[in-house]
Amino acid sequence: MEKQVILLNGPSSSGKSSLAQLLQGLILARRRERYEIVSIDDFLTMSAQDVIYEEDVYAISRDLCEAASAALKTEAGVIVDHVITSKRIFYQLADALRGYRVWMIRVSCPLEVLREREAARGNRCPGSAKASAAYLFPKDGYDLAVDTHRTTAMDSAERIYVHCFRKDETDPDSGRGKSPREMLQ
Repeated sequence: MEKQVILLNGPSSSGKSSLAQLLQGLILARRRERYEIVSIDDFLTMSAQDVIYEEDVYAISRDLCEAASAALKTEAGVIVDHVITSKRIFYQLADALRGYRVWMIRVSCPLEVLREREAARGNRCPGSAKASAAYLFPKDGYDLAVDTHRTTAMDSAERIYVHCFRKDETDPDSGRGKSPREMLQ
């Protein structure tokens, strides 16, 4: 079986971390495969007082890429929880994941919901959700998009699971995620 990556890309506070955990559980329960979660939150220190810039994300992105690559050596796959806000961050990840099946999933919700979630969290600089939504890269070309306001986290995780695995279960040669570089062509 080909190892694969499920990339959850969306603004801060859109629900990616919750989705990643639910999706990891679905995959383990239904396929008995372990998918490691590699999250931007594990590499970037955030607080309500610190503004996060693209340069800050780029600086830690190499470590995130290395962690994803290392996990792919030992696990069935990886779920990457990221906020990609520039072409150079995207290409850094694309280069690290070259040769793997990659499902690009856009995670979103309305801006007002992002603001409410950001305020409730209390550990993000006010306005970071809005800024990361504005600069999210790429804007389109995803395999699937989920809106975590319109559907529950579990329903969104189920949609992602079905999208990424349904074809493998019926015909291993049909359908596949794109390489990240294919998305931009």
